[in-house]
Amino acid sequence: MSLLRAFESAARHQSFTAAAAELHLTQSAVSRQIRALEELLHSSLFVRERQTVRLTLAGQAYAQEIRVSLLRISNATLGFRTNPKGGTLNLAILPTFGTRWLAPRLPDFLAQHPGITLNLTTRLARFDFELEAVDAAIHFGLPHWPGAELEFLMRETVIPACSRALREQYRFAAPADLLQAPLLHLVSRPEAWQRWLQAHGALASEARGMLFDQFAVATQAAISGLGVALLPRFLIEAELARGDLVEAVCDAQPIESAERYYLAWPMNRSSYPPLQAFRQWICAAALLP
Repeated sequence: MSLLRAFESAARHQSFTAAAAELHLTQSAVSRQIRALEELLHSSLFVRERQTVRLTLAGQAYAQEIRVSLLRISNATLGFRTNPKGGTLNLAILPTFGTRWLAPRLPDFLAQHPGITLNLTTRLARFDFELEAVDAAIHFGLPHWPGAELEFLMRETVIPACSRALREQYRFAAPADLLQAPLLHLVSRPEAWQRWLQAHGALASEARGMLFDQFAVATQAAISGLGVALLPRFLIEAELARGDLVEAVCDAQPIESAERYYLAWPMNRSSYPPLQAFRQWICAAALLP
C-alpha cells in the first residue's frame, strides 16, 4: 500500500519532491518506493530526465486505475469509521428527482434503517460502476445499463406547463397552438416535444426555443415566462398548487414518457445489505401515491 500511495502521489504531481512533501517523506524515500514498485511490475512507470520525471504511457494508465482503487478504499474506510455497526450506501441521484421526490421520503428510510449511512451524489447520465465509488443509481431511460441490474420504479406523465401570463398572452386552445410560443427543451430528452406534439396531431418540425440541461432551470424559466416546458407532473406539483405554473393546454390528453425510472446497481453488489434494504424500501415507496 505504501508503494501505491507513493506512486499515485508522484503521478498526480509529476514530481517525487512534491509527493514527498505531501506524504511527509524524504524525496529519496519516495524514489526508493517507486523503484521497488517498478521492480515488482517488471516495468518502468516514469521516464527520468535530469531533474524531472514524467509518466510512461503504461504508467499513465496504471495511475488512473490505482487512483480509483485508492479512492474506493478511502471512502470505504471513512464510511466504516462513521458507521461501524451498520453500513454505507453511496447512491447516485438525478438532481430534480432527488430533491423533489426522494429527499422528502428519505427520513422514513433512515428511521427504518438507523444503522445505514446514505451518501448522495449527482449524476445526469449513465456511468461505469467500475470507475465510480457508487453502489447504486437512479436511472431514467430505457431498461438498459451495461454491466448493471435494474429494478423498475415508476412511470411519469408529462404536461406542457408555463406561467399564467404566458398562457393568457398566447391563449392556447389546442396542442398545435403551442408552436406559436417558445418551447423549452431538455438536453436529456431531445425528442420529448416531438413525441408529445405528434401524439396530439401537431407537426413538430417548427418547434423552437431554449435548451436546458436540468429540470430545475427549465422549470424556473417556465415560471419566468420564457416559454412552455414539457415537465413531469409529479415533479412540479408544488408549482401547480401555488399557481407559479399552469397547464398550457387544459384539455390536452396526458402523455406518458417512453422512458421509466429505475434503480440500477452493479451485479457484484446485489447481495450488499444496505443496497438490499434500500432497494426494498424505494420499490415500496414508488408504489405509494
